[in-house]
Amino acid sequence: MADLKHIYFQTLRIRKIEEAIAAKYSEQKMRCPTHLSIGQELVPVAVSHFLTHVDKAYSSHRAHAHYLAKGGDLVKLIAELYGKVSGCTAGRGGSMHLSDLECGFIASTAIVGNSIPLATGNALHQQLTRAEGLTVSYFGDGATEEGAFYESLNFAALKSLPIVYVCENNQYSVYSPLSVRQPTGRSISKLSSEIGLKSFSVDGNNPTQALETSQAAINYVRRHGKPVLIEYFTYRHREHCGPHFDDDLNYRKQEEVQTWLDNDPLNNLEKALDKDPEFEAFQKLAISDINQEIEDAFAAAETASFGLIENNERFIYG
Repeated sequence: MADLKHIYFQTLRIRKIEEAIAAKYSEQKMRCPTHLSIGQELVPVAVSHFLTHVDKAYSSHRAHAHYLAKGGDLVKLIAELYGKVSGCTAGRGGSMHLSDLECGFIASTAIVGNSIPLATGNALHQQLTRAEGLTVSYFGDGATEEGAFYESLNFAALKSLPIVYVCENNQYSVYSPLSVRQPTGRSISKLSSEIGLKSFSVDGNNPTQALETSQAAINYVRRHGKPVLIEYFTYRHREHCGPHFDDDLNYRKQEEVQTWLDNDPLNNLEKALDKDPEFEAFQKLAISDINQEIEDAFAAAETASFGLIENNERFIYG
């Protein structure tokens, strides 16, 4: 089993990075829409813990956590949000179009469900070229209502592709709950199973369950070369798009929100580590190190140059 202190550090790091993004967003220096994963961080940390550098990842509009968990560079991420040439896509993609081949994070796209067939195609490439590694495709519950989801899973099952489909079921597509979008009682993981994939369903905010399920699913793909889907139940704390809280809109019942806040993944990790005599000192040092890393990344973004791409060459100005 994974070292829970390491899992805690990675989860806390993503949480504090996104909280810093939220705090600075109003300065108008990040001129791209941003979708935060605050509340959902444990899922990509649990998945990435069992990935290697040769495994490839694809994501959607809510991609910061997936990129960072895969080993993405924080300095490149913040620079990208600032539109600077030192960003992971030279400032051309912004929050929703991250790409960094160095860590195996191939692409994130803004169109709902759009990266699912891209990831499926990458898994086919891995199979045909007998390449090492597998592919991970991250998406939300809303993407399972797109035709590309069904077509991709059917193709992956038919061709026995080495891919892990990760559905972060945070219960909502913008302001619409599952109850107004899908028939009562429908299970995304069961639907996937009927299509022909080995499927898992788990509380994505429970450290033990999330880690055990991630390991079992990824080991299955490595061992059998066949696709799997993991449905992680989780919850975003803030608005669909932007840095704020939006509970004043009353599209989520306060009782529901509180239940999920009580099931916060960081709180669950802290409870699991509470009896570790070394945890308090570890936590204090972790917070200090993460805060310094964040401060340095924003400082680097502030001083970096804007860039202009012409004829496949990079020109720096500013």
